[in-house]
This record gives sequence, structure tokens and C-alpha cells, in this order.
Amino acid sequence: MTTKIIPPQFITQSEETLDKGYDPRVARGLLRFVKPYAARMFFALILMIVVTAAAVSGPYFVKLAIDEGIGAKDVNALRNIVLAYLIISIIQLVTNFYRVRIMSRVGQHVLYDVRTAMFEHLQNLSLSFYNRYSVGRVITRVINDVGTLREFITWAVLAIVRNLLGIIGTLVAMLALDVKLSLLTFTVLPFMVLATIIFRKFARQSYRKVRAAVSWTNSVLAENVNGVRVVQAFSRQEKNYSNFSGYVNRYYLETSLDAAKVASLFTPVVDVLGAIATAIVVYVGGKYVLNTEITAGVLIAFILYIDRFFEPIRDMSRRFDTLQSTMAGGERILELLSQPVEVQDAKNAEELEAVRGGVRFEDVQFHYSDDPTLVLNQINLNVDAGQTVALVGETGAGKTTIVKLLARFHDPTSGCVRVDGVDLRTVTQASLRRQMGMVLQDPFLFTGTVKENILFGRLDASDEEVIRAAQAVGAHDFIMGLKNGYDTSVEEGGATLSVGQRQLISFARALLADPRILILDEATSSVDTQTEQVIQKALATLLKGRTSFVIAHRLSTITSADKIVVIHDGRIVEQGSHAELLANQGMYYELYRTGFQE
Repeated sequence: MTTKIIPPQFITQSEETLDKGYDPRVARGLLRFVKPYAARMFFALILMIVVTAAAVSGPYFVKLAIDEGIGAKDVNALRNIVLAYLIISIIQLVTNFYRVRIMSRVGQHVLYDVRTAMFEHLQNLSLSFYNRYSVGRVITRVINDVGTLREFITWAVLAIVRNLLGIIGTLVAMLALDVKLSLLTFTVLPFMVLATIIFRKFARQSYRKVRAAVSWTNSVLAENVNGVRVVQAFSRQEKNYSNFSGYVNRYYLETSLDAAKVASLFTPVVDVLGAIATAIVVYVGGKYVLNTEITAGVLIAFILYIDRFFEPIRDMSRRFDTLQSTMAGGERILELLSQPVEVQDAKNAEELEAVRGGVRFEDVQFHYSDDPTLVLNQINLNVDAGQTVALVGETGAGKTTIVKLLARFHDPTSGCVRVDGVDLRTVTQASLRRQMGMVLQDPFLFTGTVKENILFGRLDASDEEVIRAAQAVGAHDFIMGLKNGYDTSVEEGGATLSVGQRQLISFARALLADPRILILDEATSSVDTQTEQVIQKALATLLKGRTSFVIAHRLSTITSADKIVVIHDGRIVEQGSHAELLANQGMYYELYRTGFQE
């Protein structure tokens, strides 16, 4: 006996938003991406009308061929009717080709515009957004949700409009041929509507479970791939395989089979109703033919029209899930595009001229927009141009937040940050960051060569300047030891290099930019002692004349600073030189005594 597997609750909840029918608000929001292509879509609609008219005329030509050609024993009339039908079919083929081509191109251009708009917006969003949204959620919006739009715009829109036109055209043709037989055919429509409603109800539930299973499977798979080193280190392969095959993948299989079962029931129901309608028409219409009330051609054309009448209904029911997914995906896309950019340039923002590097924090307070708890409280700090400042304190004290405000990744809730006396909110972010360099604790390298990663902060630098920057931070020797030297390709994130090597490349990248203000956020925490000694010697020269903010836990990085600032619970509790703070025997003394000593 198979036990039903229930996925984690959070997966089911996250997928409930997919349980969504047509939403005019979402449709209007997505319409702005379609408007630029309205003329092409209108032309495609005209072609679609031509295609539909040609398709609907097919059974009528059969009726003419039977009645006026075969029935009248007129070979010329039969030949002319067949030639006319062939010409109509060729017209249908050509117009259908261009219709599909136009709509496919429109669909791809719309998706291009959506992806471009999302990428541009993601580039401009503040760091606070990325604190709330995981990378996986963002990627899902750009890839999966946009993918649902591709399916809908490129194919489903065509199919839905074609089906509607086909139903209308077939209704008109049937009524024009014989009203009585048309009404007999329509007697099965109430049963068709009832079957469609029931199918939609069960299909909505089953498809939602399938999407939840897909999401859960992808999540578990990504987690295991990303954590493969830990999995192998703890010999968890067998346990993880058992969990994936017997629980995660099994649930995917069960939900897919349930969905297939629901889908397999609807088509036979429609076929049976179509067969019933056909049987009724054949019986009643056959009597009409025997009584010479209608011709045999009319009856045969009617039978052909019955099949063409039910096929669009069948297809539109299948498109319901695509529409549902599109509405849900569109809602999430619009939600992302509506996320506010919290840090923006003022309308009258000016370019920041070349700075000397004096920095002042004036009564700065800061808290995140979604949390009123103060992260920084009454920060007053004055740093002269060219000084090196070490920020120390316990984890979560607010050290990194201070340098984020300096780089204007966030704006202070109150107070202001000035560089050379200029309030950072009055200048453009680009002109500020062009004069800043930053090296983080976890350096990130982009897919490309070592040289391209060093050039990231200054694209116009020469090869000689790249080499000098690498030599200055002690990276040149290990780079030359790589397979292709500076032209060695590194994978995304620098996976082919050690943490220390990635850190040295990020140092070279920051220093090549020749910043006036340099921020080192735990920048030497990932390098060994020998490598750090090489960096310290280089920094002693390179930091001269630059204003530097150093967040570090290593004593060797701190003691050489011109000023040490101790942060505790978002406040500055001490500041001064290494010797002065030790003499005070305050918090820095305790940190030094318990944590900094090597």
C-alpha cells in the first residue's frame, strides 16, 4: 500500500498564488509591454481572420463538391470546386505562416523587453531589497515567470483567439446551412459546459500540486548540488538519495500521475459528447435527406462542422492552465517591477568632483525600512583625508552598516554623511562610487579571465597597470603560475581558485581603480598569515594618501590604523589609537585581550 506524501507546508503555501484565474489588473500591467507591437498584432489578427475563414470554408466546399459536382454528375463543376478549394488552402497556408511568424516575433520581443526591464530594475534596487529577497526567488521571477509569459504570448494567445474565431465561424456556417440541425447539435452544449467546469476545478487543484512538486524538487536538487562538499564530507549520499527518490521525487511522480488522470478523463468526455451530437445529426439529418428536405452534401458538411466545433472547445480547456500560470507569473513580475528603489539620486544631484577623502558622520541614525529597530544610533565620526580607520566590535555591532552608508548603499534615517563637506545625498551615486574601492570578506569573481576580473573596476587600464596592481597586492606570482596566466578563465564566483587567491584578485581589482576612499570589509580574514604579510606591506604603501576604512578582527590589520573606532550596539563607545585605547582599558582592551591576540 502506497502512502500519500505531503510536501512541506511552505511549498504548498508558496504555490497557492498560482491558483489564480484571469486578473484584469495583471493583464493591464502586462499590456504596457505589448502596446509597442499593437500594429503588428492587429495585422496578425487580420491574417488570423483570413485563416479562420479559409478553414471554415472547407466543409462548405465538400458540400458543393457532393451536391453540384458528384450529385449533378458535372465533372467541370467538380474540377472548379476542387481548384477553388486548393487555392483557398494555399491562401490559408501562406497567411497562417506569416501569422505564426509575426506573433512569434512579437512574443519574443515582448519577453526581451520584460527581461530587460527586470534586469535594469534589479540593477537599481537598493541592498535592502536583496536583504529581503533570496537570489533563488529573484532568479525564479526572471526565468520561470517570464517563461510562462513566453508560452502564453507566443502560442496560447494565438490558440485562444484562433479557437474563438473558429467557434464563431463554425456557428455561422452551421446556422447558414440548416438551423434545425444546428439546434440539435447544440443540445449537448450544456453537458459540455458542465464537464468543462468540473474539469477546471480538478485540473486547477492537480496542476497546482504538480507545480508545488516541481518547486520542491528543484529546491532539494539545488540544495544538494550547492552543498555537495558537505554531503560527501559526511557521507550523506545514500541518505540523501533515499530521501530524494523515496520522498521528493516520489511526490513529483504521484502528483504528475494524478494530473495525467484528470487530463485523460476530459478528452474522452468531449469526444463522447461530440459522438452523441454526430449520431443525432446523422439520424435526424439522414431522415431529412431521405425526405429530400436537405441534400447529402449538407449532411456531410454538417458532420465535418461538428468536429470543428468541438475541437476549439477542447483546446481552450487545455489552455486554461496556461492562462492561470500566466496570471500568477505576471503578478509576480509586476510585483518585482513595482519594488521601490530606496536609494535614488536627487533630481538636482550633481557630479561629485575629485575628492581628497575627508569623511564626516553627523548625528547619523539608521534603521531598515521594514524594521524600526535602530542599527546605528547617534554616530558622530570625523576622518581626515588620508587617514586609515579601523572599525572594531562584536558581530552585529554595526560596523558594516557604517561603510554601507559611506558607499551610499543605504541613506541615513536621520543625520548625514559628508565627503569633503558634501552631503552624499546631493551628488550622484555613480560619481561617488567611481572614487571608492571596496573589498569584501567573501570576494566575488565573474565568469571570464583573471585579467577581466581585475579590470572590472577600471576598464580602460592597460595590461601593464593590471600587472602592477597584481604585483602590489602579491597576486602576480600565483597568477603567473596558473595555466594561462592572466588569461586563465575562472568559473562563476571564482570556483576554480582558492579563497585566498580570489581575495588577492579582488584586492588588485579595487586598487587598480585608484580609489580616493578604500573600504576593506574583513578583507584579510580569508588569507593565510604569509599572504596577509605580503598584503600588509603592499597596503602600507598603497593606502598612503587614501582614506581607508578597515573592518577587521586581526590585530595586525588594526594596530597600524591611524584611528580605531569601537562600535557596540550601534554606537561609538571608544575611538583613538591602539596605544590610547589599551591605556583606557575599556571595551577595546577587553576585545584585544580576549579576541584580537594572535
